Amino acid sequence: MADEVRPFTIAIPDSGLEDLRDRLRRARFPDELEDVGNSMGAPLKDVKRLATHWAETYDWRKAEAELNKLPHFTTQLQASGFEPLNVHFIHARSSRADAIPLLFSHGWPGSFLEATKILAPLTAPEDPAQPAFHVVAPSLPGYGFSQASKRRGFSADQHGEVFHKLMLRLGYDEYATQGGDWGFLITRAMGVRYAPRHIKAQHLNLDRFPQPTLTKAPVAFFRTMISALITGFSEREKKGFARSKWFKDEGSGYFSGMYTFRLPNLNASL
Repeated sequence: MADEVRPFTIAIPDSGLEDLRDRLRRARFPDELEDVGNSMGAPLKDVKRLATHWAETYDWRKAEAELNKLPHFTTQLQASGFEPLNVHFIHARSSRADAIPLLFSHGWPGSFLEATKILAPLTAPEDPAQPAFHVVAPSLPGYGFSQASKRRGFSADQHGEVFHKLMLRLGYDEYATQGGDWGFLITRAMGVRYAPRHIKAQHLNLDRFPQPTLTKAPVAFFRTMISALITGFSEREKKGFARSKWFKDEGSGYFSGMYTFRLPNLNASL
């Protein structure tokens, strides 16, 4: 049945693992300028060391066995105007009768693994006075073990619709959400569409709000300017501005790649 929730077990075929090891062993590494350290990216020796680790040392079967201790499931879900997708998710239920359903939306280039370290403290907190949660951590469509859409335009709204339908399918008519990075955009889009009827609370991290401008956000722009003139910025805020500028200039080359390259060409070259 299309609305069936099915248990899922991670089982990567041996042929896939050997193919990966073979490609890592046959990798052709570029030359490197002398005495540049890490100023132009990862040093070649570190890249080679990492490739050797993945090809010769890393034990995927051990990692796979650990991952399979988690409660994995899949189900078919569909955003309006798009094809049905087979979506993978972790569903960790609390034993507490008062537990709150929580949707955890990971970021890019992350995975459901982002939620695994907090499953235990969320589902079974040591302090009984703290809230407990039923945690649902899906793999974004196209990530991990979730099917990707083949149609153009599958964005934050469509991810949010799929995740909302997932929560309803699991019997959670009312729930809270958590999202960071790309998950922040999805969670925010879900809040616009489904709060307060279904979404009762949201928690966001690694959020990205653009600097307010006079033309696009005049109220926020004047509020920021007036606050700066009256109280000024603290040393902590000034350091934050400087760090943000550094990251924008030096540490976020992948953003430039995404915005300036034609991604199918980049995918093929990689």
